[in-house]
Amino acid sequence: MNIDAKVLSLLANCEFHSGELLAQLLSVSRATIWKSIKKLRESGLDIYAVRGRGYRLADPIELLNQASILEALSPEKRMDIKKIDVLWEVDSTNKYLLGLARDDQEGGTICLAERQIQGRGRRGRQWISPLGGNIYLSVLWKLPFGPAQLSGLSLAIATSVVDTLHNIGLKEVGVKWPNDIVWRERKLAGILLEIGGESAGPSFAIVGLGLNIQLNKEIAADIDQPWVDLDSIAKKPIERNKLVAELISAIIQTFNRFEHDGLKPFLPKWRQYDQYAGKSAVLHLENESIPGVINGIDDHGSLLLEYNGKITRHHSGDVSLDVRHNAT
Repeated sequence: MNIDAKVLSLLANCEFHSGELLAQLLSVSRATIWKSIKKLRESGLDIYAVRGRGYRLADPIELLNQASILEALSPEKRMDIKKIDVLWEVDSTNKYLLGLARDDQEGGTICLAERQIQGRGRRGRQWISPLGGNIYLSVLWKLPFGPAQLSGLSLAIATSVVDTLHNIGLKEVGVKWPNDIVWRERKLAGILLEIGGESAGPSFAIVGLGLNIQLNKEIAADIDQPWVDLDSIAKKPIERNKLVAELISAIIQTFNRFEHDGLKPFLPKWRQYDQYAGKSAVLHLENESIPGVINGIDDHGSLLLEYNGKITRHHSGDVSLDVRHNAT
């Protein structure tokens, strides 16, 4: 654990700690503590400094802990997990597991990080990944068939994430095609799926989940779409390690069911959770934007878009609501 992680772990209880005491506990100089506090602030954490009392976090934080996550998992799910790596900082959790997949790491390997410095969303977008408050989770899984049979997997994973959030009381959370988790049309989480392997199998899939728990508003100013975090909508504090364990369980269960049954059993839930069906929208493709009304998805997970009485199917792209039409 680096010095910044050690300092934050001592401050996590949201009580005052003097610089002198922190230095003594960590066997470093006061200057080292000051530099660490400065770096933590630059990472988006709100830390007070009061003369005579020391440093204090504005809000308590629950740091990720491998032992706490494993303890919260059922014995059956623990058997499916080969390894959980909990990192302080990483370029991206998906990229980390992609390197392991290419080295033939076993399926059931999980990566979590307190901070991503090159977090990625779909189509190469940056995923804003500040320190400490959110969930950056990736799961590596191995499957016996080829990558072509993984079509629709990200939609299945999205339904399992929504199920998990509903189970903690967030009933208004839903999905937006192809794999965003939204609350009242504001983005709460995103899913990034990366696959590889032999055309006839076996293959691997890496599911990356970025979930906003407590997003610093100054850092979030760089986000180019409406967003929300769990801290804003939940009626009680979120137990971060417990939620991580529940998400891991749901994702593993989805992998196992998808391997045997494909997308079909997840379609009713997706259609139930779809918050954009029947609304006017614009589908943004690489070289054009297509207006229309969203008619849900077909049985393969493709978007159905109606325009001038004609329905077209789309396998990729990003959707945004057409505010002018939906407001009338």
